[in-house]
Amino acid sequence: MHDILIVEDNVEIGNLLCTFLRKENYTVSLAASGEKAMDIYETYGAKLIILDIMLPGMDGFTFCSKIREYSNTHILIASAKNQKDDKLKGLNLGADDYIEKPYDIDILLAKINGIFKRKYGLEEIREGRLVLNTVNNQLTVDGANADTTEKEFQLLKLLIENKGVTLKKEYIFNSVWGVDSDTEIGSLAVHIKWLREKIERDTKKPVHIITEWGVGYRFE
Repeated sequence: MHDILIVEDNVEIGNLLCTFLRKENYTVSLAASGEKAMDIYETYGAKLIILDIMLPGMDGFTFCSKIREYSNTHILIASAKNQKDDKLKGLNLGADDYIEKPYDIDILLAKINGIFKRKYGLEEIREGRLVLNTVNNQLTVDGANADTTEKEFQLLKLLIENKGVTLKKEYIFNSVWGVDSDTEIGSLAVHIKWLREKIERDTKKPVHIITEWGVGYRFE
């Protein structure tokens, strides 16, 4: 999974922002249209999307709405559209923040660093009976250690980070195994089965990892 996806049709702005972010050691991808950004996101995923609104073809509002159909990834709109109605529309469609262009690059970087520190820098993720220690990749259930493989842990972490949202099977597989993996996507169902055996009280009636038939899985 990439750290940041920049959706920006101004090549100069996009490349400059990529340069600054890579100096901060983020992995970054750049798309000049909503359609291209959707292809990149569905293939590689991203922890943060920096989104322009005025794009050729699919505009930023439509892109934001489509992403929110299946992902809770952080969306930061960066746009020259500075009217109150534009900001409200973006936020109501599911964007997490809205910054006006032209922006101060230092302020934008501070926002991004803050997002990663708060959302992805947690040493522990607590969700009901489950505690994920992200330092040593250790899962405990009801206070007892539950041995998980690296893939199982990353799979559960991804699902919890997107709680309540059905993630497509292809997106989950590409995020956890990588788009270039030699592993078959069918192994995802096997790992889901193993996880349920470790976190569900009744694997025949799961209450945490829910299957959305024909689509994917979500965490409740």
